Amino acid sequence: MNAREQQRAMVLNRVEREGLTGEEAAGLMGLSLRQVRRLLAAYRKEGVAALAHGNRGQPPAHRISEDTRNRVVELARGPYQGLNHYHLQEVLAEREELILSRSSLWRILTGARVPSPRRRRRPQHRHRRERYPQEGMLLQVDGSRHDWLQGRGPYLTLVGAIDDATGTVPYALFREQEDAQGYFLLLQGIIGSKGIPLALYSDRHSIFQVNPKQQESLEEQLAGERQPTQVGRALNELGIQSKVAFSPQAKGRIERLWGTLQDRLVSELRLAGAATLEEANRVLWEFLPRLNGSFAVPPAKSGSAYRRLEPGVCLEGVLCFKYQRTVAKDNTVRLGEHTLQLQPGPSRSSYARVRVEIQERLDGSVVVAYQGSVIASKEAPLLPVTLRARKNWGARGEERDMDQGSGAAEAGLKGVDTRPQVGKPPVRKPSPNHPWRRPLVVTKSQNS
Repeated sequence: MNAREQQRAMVLNRVEREGLTGEEAAGLMGLSLRQVRRLLAAYRKEGVAALAHGNRGQPPAHRISEDTRNRVVELARGPYQGLNHYHLQEVLAEREELILSRSSLWRILTGARVPSPRRRRRPQHRHRRERYPQEGMLLQVDGSRHDWLQGRGPYLTLVGAIDDATGTVPYALFREQEDAQGYFLLLQGIIGSKGIPLALYSDRHSIFQVNPKQQESLEEQLAGERQPTQVGRALNELGIQSKVAFSPQAKGRIERLWGTLQDRLVSELRLAGAATLEEANRVLWEFLPRLNGSFAVPPAKSGSAYRRLEPGVCLEGVLCFKYQRTVAKDNTVRLGEHTLQLQPGPSRSSYARVRVEIQERLDGSVVVAYQGSVIASKEAPLLPVTLRARKNWGARGEERDMDQGSGAAEAGLKGVDTRPQVGKPPVRKPSPNHPWRRPLVVTKSQNS
């Protein structure tokens, strides 16, 4: 008997022996008079056993069956190994139709000695920053280099953004490395699905700002200001304010997002068997709506601060790489391996010695613009010097191929492999009678 049952037995004994009234007994036990009469009748019939609860010693009706417990432990140690407890609860409900509360799942796995793979750090006291009140007012952007495919494929960089007001991820994509083209594609996806945000919060990567320690060019010295990067220039043209963080803690929202994705997304990629960049992006874009549904928070202010793209603005002409070039006398401009021949336009027939803008767009095309208008252009014919060089190089290549072919034919009869070997050149050792191997003999005449 517990302490409460012992106290009730003492009160009921006083009712039986000392003439304690029912009202007084109800006040002492904290029960109603009707309940006291029921207990007294059962006590007179069964004794002390009547004071114990009828379900004592019986398994609860809502207890999780042993088969379900064993199945959960088997799945946690088998195909879903590596998932944290919260993520495992969602996966079990979606794929195995096992509806369990987080506390029940925690008790089952803890009892089976299946700990969560992710250990949380001890919380520290920090000042909490207020979120921006409306969606689209501020996006935190960053890239995370990680072994997302767990050895099934190459190391990838996840480039993404998170809304400061709602905690949702408007767009993200995998890249081979963190580069300006990846952020152009990120902005293209955000603007295509949501609109133009008001501000972007990033780190001090050279993609977003020029290193202040870098020496200024002559043009920057004459202009009196630093030229922006390609991404910085695109943000200025779109009217997006660029903010820079001076520590990882300042943009902690997206840093915590990487921790969540390196836990959950890695497991999703493993379950889907993704092994390439394209497969990883496909799994990512299917996973983002579920992630936003689980972690989104309501903003303090309803509505959206995203802006629509103004009419007449060519987004492909903004999210691209732009270079300034001077047109040659033969109306050609050069960018890397491309040499473009400018066609005469309705406004002017020649663009010789004019400063134009070359746009290298995301689809691989190269466009020439002058005073905001695109100039018709095409690949320029090659110069005679280039043609002769290619001709001579082709002749030498054919001669080399013929030599290799004849050598291969002769070696084929002898069973020798004459394929070119890739690697370090062979080490040549001098012969035994080489002058380097001869000892130095000094004569008397030389000594004198």
